[in-house]
Amino acid sequence: MTLYEDLKWRGLIQDISSPELVEKLNAGGMTFYIGTDPTADSLHLGHYSSFLITRRLAAAGHTPLLLVGMATALIGDPRGTVERKLSDRDEVIHNYECLKTQLQKIFPYEVVNNYDWVKDLNIIDFFRDYGKYINVGYMLSKDLIRRQMESGISYAEFSYMLIQGLDFKYLHETRGVDLQVAGSDQWGNITTGIELIRKTTGDEVFAMTMPLVTDSHGNKFGKSEGNAVWLDKNKTSSYQLYQFLLNSEDSMVIEYLKRLTFLSREEIEAIETEHNAAPERRLAQKKLAEEILRDLHGEGAYESAVKISEQLFAGNIKEIPMQDLLAGLKDVPHFETAGGPVMDVLVTAGICSSKREAREFISNKSLTLNGEPITDMNLEISADVALGGKYIVIRRGKKKYYLGEIK
Repeated sequence: MTLYEDLKWRGLIQDISSPELVEKLNAGGMTFYIGTDPTADSLHLGHYSSFLITRRLAAAGHTPLLLVGMATALIGDPRGTVERKLSDRDEVIHNYECLKTQLQKIFPYEVVNNYDWVKDLNIIDFFRDYGKYINVGYMLSKDLIRRQMESGISYAEFSYMLIQGLDFKYLHETRGVDLQVAGSDQWGNITTGIELIRKTTGDEVFAMTMPLVTDSHGNKFGKSEGNAVWLDKNKTSSYQLYQFLLNSEDSMVIEYLKRLTFLSREEIEAIETEHNAAPERRLAQKKLAEEILRDLHGEGAYESAVKISEQLFAGNIKEIPMQDLLAGLKDVPHFETAGGPVMDVLVTAGICSSKREAREFISNKSLTLNGEPITDMNLEISADVALGGKYIVIRRGKKKYYLGEIK
């Protein structure tokens, strides 16, 4: 299977700028770049899915450059809805340093910063050398621009595509870059760079976009969607990442295996057969979580996440580190309590509808406190029985958890 055929099979190609690119991809020897703006101090899973293309192309003989764009972050790219708030300079600098370190740890390639070649450009030269070559009608035809015109778009965001085109031209002329790769939402910006290079140098360069990774409802794995899964383990713990991937939808998990792992076609098809035969075993989700955790956080973090998951399922609450326990229970019902008789706490927290129901659950040994069955109906809930003197975990039945905080 050629590189292009493999990328197509994995669902990693949305658009290419020219049929000629197919042969060039298969032949190797191109220098390409992929970029992101430092709008946060960590990449998220959506970035990971995109930047994995660097390893795939590098393995086929292409040379990657990673761009973290401080200049473009200070402007803000149109998102097709409303104007972005301008980022603080110190924050952008901090985010740049964080992303540069993180990228080079995960993807060991050279990182460049467009602020280095944009910062000294004066406004006259910008208009003459770049703005003069891109027609306003051409810019208005771009999807994100056209959509945002309804709510209003500033000249700054309108000009974003010119700076991204400038980046492509600069890297083409100074580093021999002849291909830009990005998510499908960047197609308009990338093609602006192709147009700028064609008009100013006569050279032909290329572009390729990848579909954005989404769930079955089309929601992106991205910060702007409110469901970010960060690559920094201090923002999204290994356990949280493991659980997120373990809960992948059955209808999407094989697509994720294709796009987010380096498993071969034969391996993925074998997993798909097993998964379809017994989806309740979640074999595909477990393999997805294993591959990504090992890659991002290491073997030890993967094994720890599996152990915590198993301990939580078994009710071994006291053996789980507090940070991981709180992360693992972040989505369960939370309540605050001043403590007191267990019957009162169960009712006021909404765990039981009445004291009568609470007595029935306790009699049936259907309630646990911090992993231990509640057997004493006169038990007093206080800091003395809380984990770390602060938290209590109550499980009703086999799966229903509640996290309480002693106030």
